[in-house]
Amino acid sequence: MHARSRLSHIWQEILCHLPFTAAGASAGIIFMLIFKDIGGDASRAMFSVFHPLHVVLSAMVTTSLFALHTRKKNVITYLLIGYVGSVGVATISDSVIPFIGEEVMGISVPTESAQHELMHGHEEGHDHGGQGHELHSESCEHGDHSGGHGLHLGFIEEWYIVNPAAVLGIAIAWFLPRSRFPHALHILISTWASSAHMLMNTQIEITSLILFGMFFVLFIAVWVPCCISDIVFPLLFARGDIDVSCRCGGPRHHHEEKQAGEQ
Repeated sequence: MHARSRLSHIWQEILCHLPFTAAGASAGIIFMLIFKDIGGDASRAMFSVFHPLHVVLSAMVTTSLFALHTRKKNVITYLLIGYVGSVGVATISDSVIPFIGEEVMGISVPTESAQHELMHGHEEGHDHGGQGHELHSESCEHGDHSGGHGLHLGFIEEWYIVNPAAVLGIAIAWFLPRSRFPHALHILISTWASSAHMLMNTQIEITSLILFGMFFVLFIAVWVPCCISDIVFPLLFARGDIDVSCRCGGPRHHHEEKQAGEQ
């Protein structure tokens, strides 16, 4: 396939994913409304489940597409393509883009009442010989992280889970490159991971305007990185002819690949 045809095919695949991404973002909003009051620790626990699972699925898809469109079977190349295409892209999708959205929307900024209480606590600390500082330290030990937020990088903070998850996905694709699963599942898991990241950092009331912004963030967080992981990344590095059919109309979206040289 020529470069122009390859790029045209990639663009068609990206457009094909739009309905699934919109549905996934909507599911993410429902997810956040259901779990909006569970607290930061529980949200972090959900992120620790959905993010590694997203990495496994991304590694499977990325490595499988690459395997089915290349004549050479090199372990190092597979590991590089699978790891960067899964951990790298999943980190962008689940952490980086949600964090940027959180900062732009200001949902991770402490409320005025929290700021007032914090300032009042400091004033009391000066008046009572540092008791305010002790109370603040005690509240932190018991999980009160008002105003605390940040970028959560799974492959660093939980390297012992996320990195093996990538290796597992690559191994599955190595032995079973034609394994299939509903593409909607990949979208859903990715959306839940991104939603959990935003729930970890959200410290203001979720209004209709905030929900609209969250929908937009979730849409971008899923659409761009997942398309890069599932389509752009492996097909740009693959060699040979490409025959990938996109079944956009059915409930189970998957790619039917024909390995180069089988025609």
